[in-house]
Amino acid sequence: MSKKHTFHIPVMGIGFTIDTPLKVSQYGIDSAVSLVDDTLLEKLRKMYSEKFEIPFQEISEKIDDFRAKRITSYLNFLNDQVEKKFEELKNATFEKGNEIKEYFNMLPDSSTLKQEFNSLTEKYFNLTEIKNWLKNNLSLGSIDVNIMTKIDKDNYSNNEKLPIEYNDAHAALRGFANSELNSSVVLSAGMNPRLYSYIEQFKDFFPDESGEIKKKIILKVSDYRSALIQGKFLAKKGLWVSEYRIESGLNCGGHAFATDGYLMGPILAEFKENRKELIKSVHDILITALSQKNLQIPKTVLPLKITAQGGVGTAEEHQFLIDHYQIDSVGWGTPFLLVPEATTVDDYTLNELIDSRENDLYLSNISPLGVPFNSLKGNTKDIEKLSLVEKGIPGSTCPKKYLVSNKEFTEKPICTASIRYQRLKIKELENEGLSHDEYQVKYDSIVDKSCICVGLGTSALLVNKLDTTIEGEGVSVCPGPNMAYFSKISSLKEMIDHIYGRANIITRTDRPNMFLKELKIYIDYLKNKIDESKVSKTDKQHKYLLTFADNLKEGINYYSGLFSELKDKFEDTKLSILVDLDECRTALNILKLKIYKQSLIPVVAQTA
Repeated sequence: MSKKHTFHIPVMGIGFTIDTPLKVSQYGIDSAVSLVDDTLLEKLRKMYSEKFEIPFQEISEKIDDFRAKRITSYLNFLNDQVEKKFEELKNATFEKGNEIKEYFNMLPDSSTLKQEFNSLTEKYFNLTEIKNWLKNNLSLGSIDVNIMTKIDKDNYSNNEKLPIEYNDAHAALRGFANSELNSSVVLSAGMNPRLYSYIEQFKDFFPDESGEIKKKIILKVSDYRSALIQGKFLAKKGLWVSEYRIESGLNCGGHAFATDGYLMGPILAEFKENRKELIKSVHDILITALSQKNLQIPKTVLPLKITAQGGVGTAEEHQFLIDHYQIDSVGWGTPFLLVPEATTVDDYTLNELIDSRENDLYLSNISPLGVPFNSLKGNTKDIEKLSLVEKGIPGSTCPKKYLVSNKEFTEKPICTASIRYQRLKIKELENEGLSHDEYQVKYDSIVDKSCICVGLGTSALLVNKLDTTIEGEGVSVCPGPNMAYFSKISSLKEMIDHIYGRANIITRTDRPNMFLKELKIYIDYLKNKIDESKVSKTDKQHKYLLTFADNLKEGINYYSGLFSELKDKFEDTKLSILVDLDECRTALNILKLKIYKQSLIPVVAQTA
């Protein structure tokens, strides 16, 4: 049974969870803040300082290491304010203690903390004893931070390239490391060996003799093999991964890093089966590394959490992940975009999200990183982008340059969403002598790129009525497909009651099971890849497609066995799930035949 909550709020975009800890941490809810945009963090720190009448000293871009210092200052500000609110909550008298009641009302009924509190207050009412108990037992939600490891551009001063420590991700890590927080950094978007090695520079990431780690590492991963490789890499440096956060490759918000057809259920099963071996193999490497560094050796094996997120939408799914796969916490992201008490979303975008349905939520190509990106049709950043295209002046002024990565035309990298890049690329396109239709397809793919490093943070400026002269008012938003089934603004209490099965805020009756939804998204993804392969028709590409299809086949077989054997779980939907699995199996067989017909590989009698 849990002491507190069994869910967490993962990072969403750049600005949507930028101040979420201020709103939810006092209730014991973990959340994560993006460290992409230090300018936005500085604006928020100034705004909140004025609101709370706290002295504010600006950290301008003229100051050495301003990015890291801004991040440290913002995180320290969050930490101070959250702890202040938490102390007020614990010290409140019961006559004014509605927040204490909210704290316990929000906890899952299985929480030992909730049960102990109810038992304590039911028997007798000794205010002093209860206050002492609260001080000893209540805990804050963790103020975690998120760093996209690949957003690590070089920085310059007077046209001279700065040392690698000043790269964006390195500076963000340093900003977190130098903060007062006792929390975790979530490293997402893949392995960055240089960044991982840089973590060694900060003592807070190493365990003490009792096994305590002030700054913990969370790795966001999409499969077991990746987790093992990265965990061992860090362990060789004396660094322990305290949590592996498994995210669905496609049934999630933001950037979508598709696996090679490996599905969420089988991936979770592999982690469950190999959990003890993962801990032992990585821990042995860790102890050797700590010994070689003459650092303190923990007396016991360090704790490890396995968490999951991506497409979860019902209490039944939430509890199934915890019970069946022994997940320690479940990430609920997209649904919280409709909870103003927890996230920061402007009114226009909020209403668009409320009205969105399956066809409005799509896997786009708008990200300058070249990675598929979950988006919402009709977002104001895309409207702004299309207006410029129609005027014949496509591209962004690129005011923040966080996603610059392309060196196709320039010595220094530029962003593929920028005016400069798109002009150069269109000029090149005009000299290719293409037909009108071919030209239009390539032209559209160029101008489709959007300035998301600005758009994903603008909502926080609009909500707080801050200046948007530099950024503009266009908002990019990155919900997962799950948004289609949530259609109203909810209070924090309502959303948490939904998570724990005390209420149901989904009015639609046709929402598919999260595993089936992911499977169908992957089948659609494979179909699109097959269509794309008609142009190249390389043997390597067709072998990849077959491997992808075979992995999906194994996933379907796994789910067929899982749902057939389950007792007292998904009883109302089990039959429809099994029917859907058969339909998916048929669709996959048809796609495999297409792959064979397009390839040089002989067609053999293989079916899914």
